[in-house]
Amino acid sequence: MTSSPSEASFYDNPVIPGFHPDPSVCRVGEDYYLVCSSFEYFPGVPIFHSRDLVGWRQIGNVLDRPSQLPLPADAMASDGIYAPTIRHHDGRFWLITTNVSHGGNFIVTAERPEGPWSDPVWIDLPGIDPDLAWDDDGNCWCSFAGAHGPDFHGVQIARIDPEAGEVLEGPEPAWAGTGLQWPEAPHLYRVGEWWYLMIAEGGTERGHTVAMARARSPRGPWEPAPVNPVLSHRSTSRPVQSTGHADLVTTPGGEWWMVLLATRPVGYSPKFHVLGRETFLTPVQWEDGWPRVAPVDLRAPAPAGARTPVAAPRRDDFDAPDLDPRWISPRSRADGSWSLAQRPGWLALHATGSTLDRPGCTFVGRRQQHVESRTAVLLDPAAGRAGLSARLDEGHHYDLEVADGQAAVIARIGPLRQVVATRSVPPGPVTLAITTRSARRWPEGEEPAGLHVAAPDYLAFHVGEDPEPLAELDGRYLSTEVATGFTGRVIGMYVTEGTAWFDWFDHGPLDVAGP
Repeated sequence: MTSSPSEASFYDNPVIPGFHPDPSVCRVGEDYYLVCSSFEYFPGVPIFHSRDLVGWRQIGNVLDRPSQLPLPADAMASDGIYAPTIRHHDGRFWLITTNVSHGGNFIVTAERPEGPWSDPVWIDLPGIDPDLAWDDDGNCWCSFAGAHGPDFHGVQIARIDPEAGEVLEGPEPAWAGTGLQWPEAPHLYRVGEWWYLMIAEGGTERGHTVAMARARSPRGPWEPAPVNPVLSHRSTSRPVQSTGHADLVTTPGGEWWMVLLATRPVGYSPKFHVLGRETFLTPVQWEDGWPRVAPVDLRAPAPAGARTPVAAPRRDDFDAPDLDPRWISPRSRADGSWSLAQRPGWLALHATGSTLDRPGCTFVGRRQQHVESRTAVLLDPAAGRAGLSARLDEGHHYDLEVADGQAAVIARIGPLRQVVATRSVPPGPVTLAITTRSARRWPEGEEPAGLHVAAPDYLAFHVGEDPEPLAELDGRYLSTEVATGFTGRVIGMYVTEGTAWFDWFDHGPLDVAGP
């Protein structure tokens, strides 16, 4: 999102909706830059720009070349790229992250946030969630979460040469947190005479927390905050849950803010979140040498000078010479699998795999960013087999597919795969649409069969101009609580036989008119 000229008194959370977890942020002058985890998707590590912390616009992806993001063809869903940290130091942008599927921890750098970013410099350090911080003498300190398991020692810190990838000192145990599981997501800050170590604890589910410690040196010893956690919504009725994995940033005017991941679970106990872990914003005050973090609200007073956000364009007509940075694909996107030049104004997708149920299929999608949404495409299947899919992973997806003159809704839920409904369609281009609607938002008398408020939402599948859906399916089976993992829904175009053509793609709020 970008920002309009009008002043904003309030802002809405999440500030970056949809599957955008593990946010890290830095400020350069009056500009803010934020990155998120991308897991098994390519390109990796989306990067956003803002002038006010409220309106964010994606300006690229840090890992946009196969040489930067080597992922095995069979990398598991929710593996790949974990928890990046972005910093600006000595005139350069630095990003450190972990490829858990290949190689471990590495650093890439760039002169400009849009890139190009360098190829990886690999760091011989274990664990995940690495961070970078520099002291006044130019030493670079890398804190990271030790590998989970019997030898887990909490957060560790090492002094490194970030240019060469060499470990110069350590790593040494720093802080194991307050006793909750999985102390991770460390960030190290110098504030006045103190070094502060901020971590996440409790796991990234409903028990997620943010905790703090401080020391006079990155070598410690570390003194926990008198009241930890400094932020958690666990065991509360707040609509925002799983608050944690945070990063701090200051405004030019000296205000402190925190970006963090959280979820918006809905439905019946234990509730479900379907969009993934999203990026939220909350203010921070300092009292007696420790941060006091405000609860994370869905609507809150905006930072000074914030503008009213303007949503990014919902429609892509495929008229540009390259794909928009919002488009992602599982594990890779082979050069021969797509084209914007073969039929100007259309996206051509060429089959590289025969099913969405296994890795290797040609799929190009966008993160679902609205709880109540409508996603539509104009598809020319030609002689191929193609469609529109709402995907969580290979074992959990709903597909609206066209082939051989027939449209079909297919549900893959764990080990089960079923054709739910079919309908004949004429040759040539056809509009396909998937809408998501809260169980509580269906007009009276129009509820799907078997409707129950236990579901987080229902997905309806439409073909052509027919207002009656071909099928309606329960959204809980495309949630993390069912499928497990760390990602969220991605809705996209695919082909499993031959070549298919897509004239446009539109994704936006359900109540806003689309094509």
